[in-house]
Amino acid sequence: MTEMIEVRGVTKAFGGVIANNEISVDVPEGRITGLIGPNGSGKTTLFNSIVGYHPIDRGSVKFEGREISDMRVQQIARLGLLRTFQQTRIYSKMNGVQNMLISLPHHSETYKSMFQKYPPEVTEKAERLLDFVGLYQKRLLISGELSFGQQKLLEFAMALMNEPRVLLLDEPTAGINPTLINGLIDRLKSASSELGVTLFVIEHNMSVIMTLADNIYCLANGRVLAHGAPDEIQNDQRVINAYLGGHYIADDGDDGEN
Repeated sequence: MTEMIEVRGVTKAFGGVIANNEISVDVPEGRITGLIGPNGSGKTTLFNSIVGYHPIDRGSVKFEGREISDMRVQQIARLGLLRTFQQTRIYSKMNGVQNMLISLPHHSETYKSMFQKYPPEVTEKAERLLDFVGLYQKRLLISGELSFGQQKLLEFAMALMNEPRVLLLDEPTAGINPTLINGLIDRLKSASSELGVTLFVIEHNMSVIMTLADNIYCLANGRVLAHGAPDEIQNDQRVINAYLGGHYIADDGDDGEN
């Protein structure tokens, strides 16, 4: 099995607080890998380190066998490794199609000229992906008028517009109406199976991650506590303690990272 992402011994500290401590994880091609853990366990820090937002202090991050820990965010993105965020990053005064177009790489161009230069097939691609996430009927609405859950779906579609090889999703179901979660799970699985996107997903909703992921890593206090199939993780006493038993309480001052 080909590993798309290989993290080896990654350590990242903020001041005197070690957010990630000798973490090693693998993200295999074509699979959905989950990342869970209590608040403050270092999950978001790990994502930021993988995509270049936080230069690591020690260790190695490889993408498709290539060392990327010394690359900038834009360089890593051009390789096909992207991420979404807990809080949506959309253009609230633009409609859905415009958001899709502006998500594509561009250089020092005005929004107007950027929209004009794209051929019809690019706009059609944007509309197909909006349809894929269930937003086709709302594609011309100003995005700030969408619900928070719909904005997260839009951000997901914007990421897919760039045809990522691997997409890191930070709590994709947070803030989404529970009645819409099953549909989102189906779309994430379809992105993996139909579009060929490998997914690495942080998720606090245990029922979601157990349904979605092929394999799961659990972090606690900045270290890998457990790794295995969903049923193994669900029944691992160390994981149960981390969430319920208070054995793995996050260090104070974890820079607000999850």
